[in-house]
Amino acid sequence: MVGRRVPGHSASSVLFFFDKGVGTRCLELVLRLIIETPVSTTPQPVVVNPTETLSLYQFFAPGGLLSQTHAAYEFRRGQLQMAQAVEQALREKRHLIAEAGTGTGKTLAYLLPVIRSGKRVLISTGTKNLQEQLFHKDIPFLESALFPNGDGKLRVCYMKGRNNYLCRKKLYDLTGQPVLSGLQEIEQYRAIAEWEKVTPTGDRAELASLPEASMLWPRLDARAEKCINQKCSEWDRCFITEMHRRAMESDIVIVNHHLFFADLAIKLSAEGAPDAGILPDFGAVIFDEAHELEDVAGTYFGVTVSNVRIDDLIRDVETSLLRHKTLSESITSATRSLRDRTQLFFSLLPPGEGRFAFENRREFLEENGDEFLSLMQALGRLASELQTMSEKPEEVFNFIRRAEELRVQLSFVLESEDRNTVFWIERRGARPRIEREPASPNPGGRPGRASGATFHEKSNVFLQATPIDVAPLLRSCLFEKLETAVLTSATLAVGGGFEYMRGRLGLEHARELVLPSHFDYQKQAILYLPPDLSDPRTPQFVARAADRIRRLLEITRGRAFCLFTSYAQMNELYNRLLGELEYPILLQGDAPKTALLEEFRTTPNAVLFATASFWQGVDVQGEQLSCVIIDRLPFAVPRDPIVAARVHAIDAEGGNAFYQYQVPAAVITLKQGFGRLIRSLNDRGLLALLDNRILKKSYGRVFLESLPDYARTTDLAKVEEFFGLTA
Repeated sequence: MVGRRVPGHSASSVLFFFDKGVGTRCLELVLRLIIETPVSTTPQPVVVNPTETLSLYQFFAPGGLLSQTHAAYEFRRGQLQMAQAVEQALREKRHLIAEAGTGTGKTLAYLLPVIRSGKRVLISTGTKNLQEQLFHKDIPFLESALFPNGDGKLRVCYMKGRNNYLCRKKLYDLTGQPVLSGLQEIEQYRAIAEWEKVTPTGDRAELASLPEASMLWPRLDARAEKCINQKCSEWDRCFITEMHRRAMESDIVIVNHHLFFADLAIKLSAEGAPDAGILPDFGAVIFDEAHELEDVAGTYFGVTVSNVRIDDLIRDVETSLLRHKTLSESITSATRSLRDRTQLFFSLLPPGEGRFAFENRREFLEENGDEFLSLMQALGRLASELQTMSEKPEEVFNFIRRAEELRVQLSFVLESEDRNTVFWIERRGARPRIEREPASPNPGGRPGRASGATFHEKSNVFLQATPIDVAPLLRSCLFEKLETAVLTSATLAVGGGFEYMRGRLGLEHARELVLPSHFDYQKQAILYLPPDLSDPRTPQFVARAADRIRRLLEITRGRAFCLFTSYAQMNELYNRLLGELEYPILLQGDAPKTALLEEFRTTPNAVLFATASFWQGVDVQGEQLSCVIIDRLPFAVPRDPIVAARVHAIDAEGGNAFYQYQVPAAVITLKQGFGRLIRSLNDRGLLALLDNRILKKSYGRVFLESLPDYARTTDLAKVEEFFGLTA
């Protein structure tokens, strides 16, 4: 049937003239529809988007749109320069790498060009906190400026990893299954069940009362391992389905690096299958906090096999088939065999704590080849038993895929000779494990306490395979396929240039931009570098560092972050100073990170002793944080298997790993740590680095040239003068 639309009619009453062969009855029906459908002649108001009529200068300039609509807004030249560079990159379909220091206002600087581009753009952040800031603070700020009468709205959504969302099917399946242990889990279940009735998103962030370490949540979240997609009875009401629908309808999709690279890895493994992954197609991507890309990409381009994954598979198979009353003796025998062989195999792996290289894989297989083959056969047997089931619940196909995936990945980790991969082992310590005897459903319809539950400690061992150099992968799989990628962070440049970051990420063709800071660092901060302390690698360092920290904290009256490069040094200095300081001292590990930060903010003159997780992503404005002390230059631990492999690879190719990799990486980390202090125009304080190698070693110049233009001194009297303590 061929026709043409008649102009002047509403969408609900469109007239087509049809080719011959269409009966007059059909034509009469259409004509009657037109006659009976009133067509409104009232002109509809047209919402004008200011982004289509104003230049970027008219948005950001003094007296511009943003300053007119928000009295607190202030013009920042670097912000306008960045916005213009982002717009040019989007228009010319080029890549851009831009360092925008704290206070530049980089989020607005890329959001406005993204809105004006007319493209669907992904914004990928390093943390969920920045995701939520963009969605709940920056986007509403722009909407109120662009549509002051509330007559328009930006089409934006944010997406997190699947394990952040509730799976309704798992929740409903758990009802009536007494697999909860203890009053705490039962109370958590009831809170989640009530919340599920009202939540529009299923995002666990809405559940403030749910502990971060909840043992119940992983059994209810929407991770892909047990998802049966369209065949699920709750597919239409699924929070993941709804999240994906919102993303398809949005012009801006806010994700985090972990979700971005998890999705990219899935699409690569699926070799471009149209339904693979969860993120929608996009025209460009903004990577905020881009200094984290190498490590995150390496995680998702690598392989991890653990006893935890195998234990989870066994538990899921048994729980599901029990619920469906299809757990046969042959499958029970297969899971029992797999459990035994897993426990034996992982107990034979080389001893060690933390992260260490798996250097003797060949010798290990020669000595324990039978146990390895037994584990591979047990995985294959379970997959075969599940495959031969006459009536399979939908979840079974996922179980088969997981078992086969584990076999392939275990073979790769133990047998691969890939030269761009480092193989290593990680033991994360023991965790409490609960083993339960199967129990019958609770007639009351609510989960009860598991019968026969026993608690014991079980070691978690992770076999890892990680790319040594992700640059070739990122170049071919990402940057060569993207029209535009914008990489930005407060800490990307080393010595004023991007050679290090571009080399590590495989970013060959990109415009570069280092933006001027909005802060007056010469007046707002003083950097103290003591020339008289011992080398931090000597035994004398800790005692002398403790004395100097005590003196500095007396000058600043506490109000400090003391940041360390190792837990051992943090704990030793904490114990030395605990009885000597008159200020409240907080120690990382004594409480969750968010609780420690809140206590620091609300406790006058507090001092926080912390390690790596507090070096970035922490924002404390005002006088409460007036001092940041760092114990030593933050070189990565050379024994770390990934660091050691990267160093070896660079040196083997004739490079100098110390200057090409170790120093630049430490520069980026130091800039992150010092960046905790000056967060606003009103902030003021002391930065102290107790490692005088920055003054005495030739590579120290690279650090000093990469830091902001702080006032600098080696004289403690100048620090006292800065705080007004001298006559």
